[in-house]
Amino acid sequence: MQFSGRRKLLRLAGDRRGEVYPHSLQFYLQPPTENISLAEFENFAVDRLKLLKVVENLGVSYVKNSPNYVQKLEAELRKLKFPYRALIEDDYDARRKDHISHFILRLAYCQSEDLRRWFIQQEMDLFRYRFHQLNDQLVGKFLEYVNLAYDAIDATEKTSITDKLVNSTPGFIDKKVGEMVFYKVPFCDAVDLVRVRRVYFHGGYAYVPHQDIISIVLNNYRTQLSKALALTARSLPIVQADERLQPLLSHLSHAYVGPDYNVQKNTGKISLEQIDALSVKSFPLCMRQLHKSLRDNHHLRHGGRMQYGLFLKGIGLTLEQALQFWKSEFIKGKIDADKFDKGYAYSIRHNYGKEGKRTDYTPFSCMKIILSNPPGQGDYHGCPFRHSDPELLKQKLQAYKIPSAGISQILDLVKGVHYQLACQKYFELTHNVDDIGWSLNHPNQYFIESQQLLSGIKEIKKEQRQPENSQPKQSSQKSINTAATATTTTTTTTCSSLNTMEEMELEGLDDCFTED
Repeated sequence: MQFSGRRKLLRLAGDRRGEVYPHSLQFYLQPPTENISLAEFENFAVDRLKLLKVVENLGVSYVKNSPNYVQKLEAELRKLKFPYRALIEDDYDARRKDHISHFILRLAYCQSEDLRRWFIQQEMDLFRYRFHQLNDQLVGKFLEYVNLAYDAIDATEKTSITDKLVNSTPGFIDKKVGEMVFYKVPFCDAVDLVRVRRVYFHGGYAYVPHQDIISIVLNNYRTQLSKALALTARSLPIVQADERLQPLLSHLSHAYVGPDYNVQKNTGKISLEQIDALSVKSFPLCMRQLHKSLRDNHHLRHGGRMQYGLFLKGIGLTLEQALQFWKSEFIKGKIDADKFDKGYAYSIRHNYGKEGKRTDYTPFSCMKIILSNPPGQGDYHGCPFRHSDPELLKQKLQAYKIPSAGISQILDLVKGVHYQLACQKYFELTHNVDDIGWSLNHPNQYFIESQQLLSGIKEIKKEQRQPENSQPKQSSQKSINTAATATTTTTTTTCSSLNTMEEMELEGLDDCFTED
């Protein structure tokens, strides 16, 4: 793949669309070879990242391939202009975008074991959805396309072993067996199905029904994708040597693609007297933890000051309020007023763009908090769902009166490395709602949604959900009387696709917080 700084994309010579992207469903075995602009490179990467995050969210919130799951995922695929029905529609641009964007994210997500594991899981779930859209004829064409052309047994052979197929395949009856396609698969390709006794095995072959062939295809896809990511990781230094791509790839794996929650629209919306009440009602757990630690210890180390200070700025704290807030708290501890003015006031003014480069810094996103600057001993920043010991997290949730069933759900999500979804569940439990109806990506988003809900500005739409790990639901939403002033400003949806500038700015901001 080659890149051009020009806006105009250099297309492939000639009309080779059918040859280059003949299928919407694929194993991504051949990398793209055409020229592509850097702008398109970035846009493709961001759109696929949005898609995979939706796949992750839906996979936890709904039974995979249930009607609600399929409906919501198809809507997202349509919205982002990716192929939504494999091998059916003739959409060259969507297929091209799907192919190129997959390889771009390979470059970003091959850099660590955790990133590779996440990428493989979401790509497999996306593949599974697309595969289930195929009919028997299209399945056969796809298997041939990826060199997995297993032979379907003929009617004569099927009739002769019908009783064995019925007995070996749970839930089957003679009539259903007669209508279903069975593939004759070598034993080594069907070990998982043989192990759980889901197929008839004879003469070194497993007789796999159409509905279970996906298991074999997915295993093959996982193996090939895992090997491809390992090879990509070995070649990454060569790609990163390109100064145009290195910044994009460095930040893409933890990129935030939502609003930046700039303070300008919220300035003066809250008072210092409201912060304690707001921290209980509307702060996400990470900020609630920082606020409590600040009140208890009258000090936060620089990682905590950065994370919490920018959050407060984003919810509407002015520079004057911020200086008063931090100073009044620090002088209750071991920091006198003079030391605060000399050692800490500059960094707060820098935070608000009044010193140094005079850059208007934006609050940290969830991915920024989760993936960068992990807390050490004596620190309170970071994501509690990511950085806390599960037992300590459980004790904290119990102290905040979260019901035991809800705590179990949260801990299950944490165990599955779904930290943002665990925070969404925390929101639902603390606000007594069944389904928030949006994906959480930013602490300030949490605050704004909470305030709009508590003030009655926004109502959460209730709908039937089918969680994979079903737990008793909370009672219907109770009426809540909030004492805090609601944040009424609608958040802008205009955002930088990768917020690369935000990351570069924060590097300079980190240098200003040098004192503990």
